Amino acid sequence: MRRASIPGTRGRVRPVTLLGESVLQTQCAQVTDFGPELARLVEDMFATMYAARGVGLAANQIGEALRVFVYDCPDDEEVRHLGHVVNPRLVAADGVVLRGPEGCLSLPGLEAGTERYDRAVVEGFTADGEPVTVEGTGWFARCLQHECDHLDGGLYVDRLSGRRQRRVLRQWSRRTP
Repeated sequence: MRRASIPGTRGRVRPVTLLGESVLQTQCAQVTDFGPELARLVEDMFATMYAARGVGLAANQIGEALRVFVYDCPDDEEVRHLGHVVNPRLVAADGVVLRGPEGCLSLPGLEAGTERYDRAVVEGFTADGEPVTVEGTGWFARCLQHECDHLDGGLYVDRLSGRRQRRVLRQWSRRTP
């Protein structure tokens, strides 16, 4: 039996783009080439996510405006979900809306209570071009919705309103030169 390698072990850690960089506000392009460059990008994304101690990472968070994200995230029952999705489409976000703590590698060290559905379904492809459907509940559903937002040019702070949004942005502005 051939063992698969651990995601990211052949990748290189890339700098994470931060709030204010235009690529984070860009609608990412569909992937059309499912070749070795895409496989390398996915490996780099895993390596970067692990180095930053994240549970998910979208391609635009490392400066690539392509519709790809990776994840290694538990659900509320502590079941680990590990994988990636190319050209993801959020086909369902439903159930109960819960406000829970949410952070982002592009705003390191900050978090805010953000409302998300407790169930999400994403359809897309693997880096090999095989169709994939990923369903998540609880914390993992939050992760799937968060990463899909990134690929549409959004951040969790865009979902905040009023005082909560101003507080996070004020904290961010104090941290950046």
